[in-house]
Amino acid sequence: MPSVAGRPADDVLEPMALRPLLAFGPLRPVWQNELGGLTFEGTRGPDRVFAKWAPAGSGLDLAAEKTRLEWAGQFTPVPEVLDYAAYNSGEYLVTRAIPGESAVGDRWVDDPAAAVRAVAAGLRSLHDRLPVESCPFSWSVEHRLAGAAPFADAPPIDKLVVCHGDPCMPNTIIGVDGAWAGHVDLSALGVADRWADISIGALSTEWNYGPGWQPAYFDAYGIEPDEKRIAFYRELWGCT
Repeated sequence: MPSVAGRPADDVLEPMALRPLLAFGPLRPVWQNELGGLTFEGTRGPDRVFAKWAPAGSGLDLAAEKTRLEWAGQFTPVPEVLDYAAYNSGEYLVTRAIPGESAVGDRWVDDPAAAVRAVAAGLRSLHDRLPVESCPFSWSVEHRLAGAAPFADAPPIDKLVVCHGDPCMPNTIIGVDGAWAGHVDLSALGVADRWADISIGALSTEWNYGPGWQPAYFDAYGIEPDEKRIAFYRELWGCT
């Protein structure tokens, strides 16, 4: 399995379970994550689509992502679910693409100031749009630690929101106008303190664009850094 996420080799083979999808056009590999999951881009009629593959035993849960996409799509732009199937060898999820480009596409890597503004504004909008009261999913400290004793120094909740769960730069789509257009990869979406998302979103600016962009991220989200909560949720990220 790969140790880091990124673009896979162009000659990576589609899993056999995806072969029936080739009737809708060739699939082009575009992403491979740390757990061995693959994402392919293709077409279905007039639509650009993405097909995700999660091999059995990888720990990836595309069924959970399907359910979350269907719920969140009532309130905010996320990929529309077109197809899902599970096999002994793994599972796949096919979604209609959101018009635009990932925040780590070539255009935005060359313009990190614009990308950081768009991504942070998009996260703030996601937090404002998704209704906490009716959200059936959790991303709380206790939930993420799966029954283990929570950290003793967990700070009090600042504000409960429906968090993205993986708010790193690649998971925001930016439109041609430079504004955020939607969010992808919502398999961990759930209710938690907003700092669970904000702390990692800000840190991921360094992973993708280099140092120095965190202040711009906090500013575009519209919040002052909370160092205690930032430190806590970054430590938790490394443990879950």
